[in-house]
Amino acid sequence: MGVPSALDVPIPTYPVPRSPTPSPRPVIETESLSPPTDVITTRAQAIESTHPFIPPFFPQIYHKTMSALRILVPVKRVIDYAVKPRVNKAQTGVETAGVKHSMNPFDELSVEESVRIREGKKTPVEDICVISAGPTKAQDILRTAMAMGADRAIHVETKEGEDLEPLGVAKLLKAAAEQNKSNLVILGKQSIDDDAGQTGQMLAGLLGWAQATQASKVEFTGGDSVQVTREVDGGVETLKAKLPMVITTDLRLNEPRYASLPNIMKAKKKPLEKKTLADFGITGEKRLKTIKVTEPPPRQGGGKVEDVDGLVSKLKELGAL
Repeated sequence: MGVPSALDVPIPTYPVPRSPTPSPRPVIETESLSPPTDVITTRAQAIESTHPFIPPFFPQIYHKTMSALRILVPVKRVIDYAVKPRVNKAQTGVETAGVKHSMNPFDELSVEESVRIREGKKTPVEDICVISAGPTKAQDILRTAMAMGADRAIHVETKEGEDLEPLGVAKLLKAAAEQNKSNLVILGKQSIDDDAGQTGQMLAGLLGWAQATQASKVEFTGGDSVQVTREVDGGVETLKAKLPMVITTDLRLNEPRYASLPNIMKAKKKPLEKKTLADFGITGEKRLKTIKVTEPPPRQGGGKVEDVDGLVSKLKELGAL
């Protein structure tokens, strides 16, 4: 006697333990029952393979709770924060020759936060791409970012001293985000060389995305929702928005890791793509010109007074009273 087909066996209304030799399931071929492209089939397929009465379209009930993140992280090469800057002889800017450079500290926070999002495993991260516009030496900070955990890098090559204005950087990042199909941009709230603090806001405006600036905490609350905590003058403010969005980082967000030697070696094998401004439709034309840069006036030394009468006399002498 042959094994009865699953079509001949009525499906009971109570759970049925799996038979040691389960009957073959019917094959249903129809386009209307094919699972959509945005469903997770791994767990569903596992359940299908262990129960003979699960229909092929069962995976439709397993939908992704959140879009996979494609994070774009802009980084900038600046004079190291521990170096005291000096004005050059021509008084056109800060002396950069022979001076130690490193990644902008706020951008280090952005890279670290992106890697932590992936390590948290609560949110699927498909890609972490770092991008920087600058001379050939800018590749050093891109390698550092990849050693910290970024997947790949894009180097937009420019000439030495050819700096972009914040609006130009925002336009460049807009094109990069569109080309890379990014749905989250995390960048420092400012760079320590010009302290403009404008790029993130301009980028969000150009893309038409939500923005959360000066983030001290980033949480993913389910679906495509992101909750950002930021410190303001009046206390702590909590914002909630949906992807895609732009987040700028503040110093309290995290503490960046040091790149280990094994990861530094691995970073040398990660892809680093070289591009030009023209590849993104950017000309690099400046609308502002720096006329002159001078050192701040030296501070005068303080003086001691013997008593209160001496203090009052000194304040009157200085015109403070």
